[in-house]
Amino acid sequence: MNYIKRHIHDSLEAHLRRKEYTIITGARQVGKTTLLRQFYKELKESKKKVFYLSLENIDALSEINKHPENIFKFTERPLNPLESDEPAHERMYLLIDEIQYANDPSGVLKYLYDTYLSNLKIIATGSSAFYIDRKFKDSLAGRKRIFHLFPLNFPEYLKFINREDLSNEISTMRTRKDYTSLKNYEIEDHFRNYLVFGGFPAVALEPDADLKKEALMELRDSYIKRDILESDIRNDLEFYKLMTLLAGQIGNLVNKNELSKTLRIHTNTLDKYMEALEKCFHIKFIKPFYKNLRKEIVKMPKIYFNDLGLRNVMLQRFSKLETREDTGSMLENYLFLRLSQIHRQEDIKFWRTADGNEVDFIISADYKTGKAYEVKADGINYKQTKYKKFTENYPEITLSIVSYKNHHNSTPILKV
Repeated sequence: MNYIKRHIHDSLEAHLRRKEYTIITGARQVGKTTLLRQFYKELKESKKKVFYLSLENIDALSEINKHPENIFKFTERPLNPLESDEPAHERMYLLIDEIQYANDPSGVLKYLYDTYLSNLKIIATGSSAFYIDRKFKDSLAGRKRIFHLFPLNFPEYLKFINREDLSNEISTMRTRKDYTSLKNYEIEDHFRNYLVFGGFPAVALEPDADLKKEALMELRDSYIKRDILESDIRNDLEFYKLMTLLAGQIGNLVNKNELSKTLRIHTNTLDKYMEALEKCFHIKFIKPFYKNLRKEIVKMPKIYFNDLGLRNVMLQRFSKLETREDTGSMLENYLFLRLSQIHRQEDIKFWRTADGNEVDFIISADYKTGKAYEVKADGINYKQTKYKKFTENYPEITLSIVSYKNHHNSTPILKV
C-alpha cells in the first residue's frame, strides 16, 4: 500500500516525546496500521529501540490476557526504574496494533505505564471507539492521549493516487486566495470523483469505478459487520436500514421519533444504533449554536458522514456529480469534513431559528466572535438578505459563502 504523510503525522510525531501513551483510533481500514508501521520505520531509522506487535496474533493476545508483563515474551524488556539503581536507560518504544482485542486494554496500559514510567513509550491503535470506550476505564486518565484518524482528505487522496503536484496546487490555493491554478480542470475532475467514492485508502487505490464500488461494498458488508458484532447489536438488518436512512439525510435535522416509527424500533434501540455508528467513526451529529434559547434553539442535531463513499454505497448512488439531486448535500458534507481538519468536530455547530433561518456551520467559542459558513452548489444563488438576521444578531462572527461554481460572490470550496 502507498504511504503518504497523513494529516495527523506531525501531531503524533510531536507527542512521541511526551511520556503519555499515544492511542490512534478511527474506523476500520482508514490506514491506522500503515501509519503505525511508518512510525516503526522512522523510529528504526532514528536508531531508537523499537518493537512492533499486533494483537491479531493469537499467541501474543493469549499471553497478554494472562498478565501484561507477558508482552515482553515477544520483545525486549525495558528497565523497571523501581527495581534498579541503574541510571535511566534509553527509552524503548512499543507499537501495539489493535489494542482493543485485549480483554482489558486499559489495565494492560496502566500496568505498563506505572511499572516502566518514562523508560517505555507505547503507541497503540484501536479500530472501534465504541469498543475502546467501553474498555478504556478512567484509570488511564493522564496516561494517554487519543488521536483520531479519518479517511483520506482530498489533498491526501491526490497524493495517494500519485498526484502530489495537484495536492501542492491546493495548498497554494488555500495559502493565496487570489491564486488560480492552471491545473484547476484536473483538480476538479478528481474532486468530483472523490465526492462520489470517498477517501478510504483501499477504494482510492482502485483505478476503475466498478472496482471502487466493489471495494465500498466490501467495507459495508464485512468491516461494518464487525462493528455491529463488537457493538453487541443483534439485528444487523435494522442497523443497516438505519444507516441507509441516515445516508439520505446528510446535512438535515435528525428526528429520532420519525426514525423509530419508520424502522418500527424503540427509541432506546435507535439510540444504541446511532451511538454505535458515531463511536465507530462512520457518522457525526453536530449540535445547534444559539444565544437566544427561546428563538434559536433547535434540539435536533444535524448529521454528516465521515466518508462520502460509505454514504453513497449505502444508497447505491454513484452517478456523476452534475446529474445528482443531492449535490448540495454532498458539498455541505465535504465542507464539514474539511472543517473537521481545522477544528475539533465537537466545536462545529449549526444555526437555525424557529422560523427557519439557517446557517450551515458555526465555529465560535464564546458566542461573540468566530466564523460561519454557508454552502452553495452555485454561488450565483447567494442572496445576502437571507442571512440578515444572523449578521445582525452576530456581527462579530464572519460569514463566508462557500460554493462549488460561480465564485464571484463566494469562496471556492477548495480554497477553504
